[in-house]
Order: sequence, then structure tokens, then C-alpha cells
Amino acid sequence: MAQVISNSGHDDMIHDAVLDYYGRRLATCSSDKTIKIFEVEGDQHRLTETLKGHDGPVWCVSWAHPKYGNILASSSYDGKVFIWREQNNQWQRIYTYDAHSASVNLLSWSPHESGCLLATASSDGRVSVLSFDNNAWTSLIFPAHAIGAFAVSWAPAIVPGSATSAATSQAPAAVQRFVSGGGDCLVKIWEWNKDVGNYACTKELTGHGDWVRDVAWSPSVLAKSYIASASQDKTVRIWTSANVAAGDWQCATLSFDANAWRVSWSLSGNVLAVSTGDNRVSLWKEKLSGGWECVKTIEE
Repeated sequence: MAQVISNSGHDDMIHDAVLDYYGRRLATCSSDKTIKIFEVEGDQHRLTETLKGHDGPVWCVSWAHPKYGNILASSSYDGKVFIWREQNNQWQRIYTYDAHSASVNLLSWSPHESGCLLATASSDGRVSVLSFDNNAWTSLIFPAHAIGAFAVSWAPAIVPGSATSAATSQAPAAVQRFVSGGGDCLVKIWEWNKDVGNYACTKELTGHGDWVRDVAWSPSVLAKSYIASASQDKTVRIWTSANVAAGDWQCATLSFDANAWRVSWSLSGNVLAVSTGDNRVSLWKEKLSGGWECVKTIEE
């Protein structure tokens, strides 16, 4: 992976690099306003496409689930979200979303069981959810964080514990729920409310003393829900709940020597990677006795 990025062909700083579902393609984005697509085979990589159209640095790229085809979303300082699709080896921009009035900082596709949904977080303080259904894109946009919304992450479509519950006689229904973080130092949980036809904030998690730069909802569906939040207050908070619907969350705090910028869970949901401003990445696991321990630190 490092080899691919170091020979990316971008003319400026790379802000994001994401593999697709199968690990065969890598999308990167940069301050040079472009997105580059690479074919990846083992240690070899090949640049196959350069996507242009944004008018500012591109902060984030995200692949949709392959159930919906070869779909890539990008967000930029220009306040726009582009949806790209590849058909017959040709990439085309199929949708432009420009309802935000400031930088769109982060994108997150929902689990495919919830539908084809894309959440966005913008410096204008609002969050949007784009939806593709019946061959058309629709959108909802609503205020989320004062000063700015910086991050968003979807919850698993299955409520932890429901898939293995003996009392459940049929497949559990998919839920539409996500978490956001922003400049108001808050972490907020949002859930689809069919009665009002919009997403409603069901919980505010407080405790950070500075901007929340990133949030990540663990994909684990075993017993508990886990959310990690990274802040400029040099901490990462790990929020745990055995009953999200009841709003009962416990918090553990990890302290660092520099601002915490990004958090990311492993696919199994039991390892948390934390990126901090001192060019370090640390890996954390929950101890059987409770609490969290650092199992590895990587210095860049």
C-alpha cells in the first residue's frame, strides 16, 4: 500500500486512500483536485483513471457496496459531492450534490442492508443523507453541529445481539442509524424517524473539550455497540452500549501526546486504529478484564 501511494501520480498532498470491497482497486484523492483509480494485484499497481471536476482539494473518497455496481463518492473543499460510476471500463460522473455551502469533509456509505445511502458531514454545520432508489437520487439535509460537522459513520444495519437472540424467530429488521462529530465538541447519534420522514438526534455524547475530528461506529454485531471519537483535545473516547435504543452509553478515555485525528475499526470490530498528530498510529484492543490496551504503535 505504501508503494502505491508513494507513486500515486498526484501533484499534491494525498488526503484519502481507500480500497474497494474486494481489495482490487484503490481510489486516492488529493489537493490537486483529482481522484485516481488504481488496479491492485499483489505488490503491483496500475493507474487506470484520473477523475477530474472538483474545484478544490478532494478530502474523501468512498466505495459503495458492489451490490450497487462500481460506485465511488468523492467530497471536496468546493462544497460538492460527486457520485462516479464505472460501466464498460468507462468512468462517468452520474450525480452532483451541491446543497452544502462549505467544505464537505467526510463521506460514509451505509451498510448495504439499509439501502444505498450516503451520509456527508460539512463545515456549514449540516449533515446530508443521499439516497438512491427507483433509479433516482434524493436527499435530506439538516443542522447537526455548530461551527462545523467534521465526521460521520453508519452503525451496523443489525442491532448487536439481535442476530443471535434465541427469541428472534425471523431475520432482524435493518436499522438506519449513524453517528456524527463536530466543532461543538459533541458526538451525536441519529436515527431514521419514519413519522417525520427525517433523521432525528436521539443522543448527545458529551465529554470532549475540543473539536471532534473523527467518529467511527464499530461493525461488530455480537453483543455491544462501540463508537470511537477522536478529538483535538488529545483524547479518543470509546463509547459502549448494550442497549442503544435506551440511550445507555459508557465511556472509556484514551489519552495521547498529540491531537487525535482519525479512528478506524477492523472489519471484525475488535481492534481500533488511532492516528495522531505526532505521526503515530496505535492499535487498541479491549481487555477481558475491562478497559483498553495498546497492542502496537507504528511511527511514520
